[in-house]
Amino acid sequence: MRRAIFPGSFDPLTLGHYDIISRGITLFDELIIAIGINADKKYMFSLEERTHFIKEAFKEESKIKVLTYTGLTVDFCKEVGANFILRGLRNPADFEFEKAIAHTNRKLSEIETVFLLTSSGKSYISSSIVRDVIRNGGDYTGLVPSTVKVKS
Repeated sequence: MRRAIFPGSFDPLTLGHYDIISRGITLFDELIIAIGINADKKYMFSLEERTHFIKEAFKEESKIKVLTYTGLTVDFCKEVGANFILRGLRNPADFEFEKAIAHTNRKLSEIETVFLLTSSGKSYISSSIVRDVIRNGGDYTGLVPSTVKVKS
């Protein structure tokens, strides 16, 4: 079975994430959306909200699971029996950053990293931009799946 994880904080899930996940499920038998928990990071959305956004967005897709983890991504891969890490690339800076992580992961394990380029119409979207739009009262709805809702 070709099982992959797509790790991230998903704070919040964006249309860029949605694009990579939707295209990634065609490559693997199972895709685990792995929400990383970092105690040192302050999130805009709770873990429960982030999990709900993702599960609702992909509720019709049986090949997707949503799990949380702490620690090294490669250790989580081993724990769930995933042989691949799926990552999205928006720009050259993403590539340089992700390349270093992929090389480190290969040094630590046999886990392969698979990169997909984000579709051109979504390559400008990042969670940090979405959070900034939300913080400043802007219309974020064109940047995220409809399952992402900000509490009033």
